[in-house]
Amino acid sequence: MFLLDENEHKLNGFTLHTVKTDKFKTNTIVLRMKAPLEEEYVTQRALLPYVLQSETPSYPSTTSLRSYLDELYGAVLYVDLAKKGEHHIITFFVEIANELFLKDQSPLLDKAITLLQEIVLSPVTENGAFKSKVVEKEKRSLKQRIQAVYDDKMRYSNLRLVEEMCKDEPYHLHVNGRIEDLDSISAETLYNYYQKALAEDEIDLYIIGNIEPDKVKEVVSSTFTFSERSTRPQIESKTKQVEKVNEVIENQDVKQGKLNIGYRTNTTYSAPDYDALQVFNGIYGGFSHSKLFINVREKESLAYYAASRVESHKGLLMVMSGIDVNNYDRAVTIIKEQMKAMIDGDFTEDILAQTKAVIRNQLLETIDTSRGIAEVLYHNVISQKSRKLEDWIAGIEAVTKEEVVNVAKKVELDTIYFLTGLEGRS
Repeated sequence: MFLLDENEHKLNGFTLHTVKTDKFKTNTIVLRMKAPLEEEYVTQRALLPYVLQSETPSYPSTTSLRSYLDELYGAVLYVDLAKKGEHHIITFFVEIANELFLKDQSPLLDKAITLLQEIVLSPVTENGAFKSKVVEKEKRSLKQRIQAVYDDKMRYSNLRLVEEMCKDEPYHLHVNGRIEDLDSISAETLYNYYQKALAEDEIDLYIIGNIEPDKVKEVVSSTFTFSERSTRPQIESKTKQVEKVNEVIENQDVKQGKLNIGYRTNTTYSAPDYDALQVFNGIYGGFSHSKLFINVREKESLAYYAASRVESHKGLLMVMSGIDVNNYDRAVTIIKEQMKAMIDGDFTEDILAQTKAVIRNQLLETIDTSRGIAEVLYHNVISQKSRKLEDWIAGIEAVTKEEVVNVAKKVELDTIYFLTGLEGRS
């Protein structure tokens, strides 16, 4: 019922993952490039995929490339950036109609694979570098994306919590890089970084849909060739000892205070108690039946929103809430009380069962999209742990109350960040 029929093939410098499913009328190609988060390269890396997807030798302008996608029955192409643990991930995503469902039997998947190969491996260049005009245009767009986070106070407060909490760790870097780096990036320096990424990144290509895996492997083998690369040592998310809780108050012209609290869970995706951590978070703050939602928002009316989420590969738990600036002390107290209730096992077997059911449904909803399938399977690449979806679901089902309590006992409060109004908190 939950089976994902994934096949892995080590090819020319990368790994091909094929997933045959008749769930979708489209085929999806997801190419992921993984490298360590590094201060020196974070902004160049954030800029790179946008420059690559802007034009290709066959379609030498954004307009002509988009017109070609329209010709391919409205194929979708976009790029994305993510932070997973101490890794910085570039994603290229192409979704295209499956020709099995069209009168026109032209090989659309082959065309999409060829297009992606051109975007990633055959960029448009001038004088041995990227085109300056394209790089400058994408630098302006990236600057706006970075600025947008500062303008959205919910995202901004989360960014600031991470910066304060992970000050001396690569994880403090933002996925989009830093505005102050942009001026120093040129068409030449970015092209040099592109060559480095091509040579060194760990590359995984997912093809998901009603496909013939052997035929796909043949097409991909003859289309994509990366240089052989040495396996990079796995980046372990270091467990930082919390010596004292860091409290940061920041004043800005805001009407609603943003209270964000960061905990170290001392548990990551590859740990044996990861399933218990997922269930713990579901009961603590992950869902609308969770303690934070019911006690901080509903009962006490202290927050406009209150929730928590886990960063699976870094081992962090983030609490996010929007509160009246005068409710800071009371909100912090009640959030801490909910954590103590988890450690004390102050939750029922019914809540435990309800939480497991919600997590299970969430997982099944995720694999209802091809993008979600690629996301779920990519956890295995990041963690270097091969785990099937049905084992994940069975693992969640098997979690006991005692295991949830034990995982709660490992959670340590690290940083409290409060974004408040200019008059300060009273």
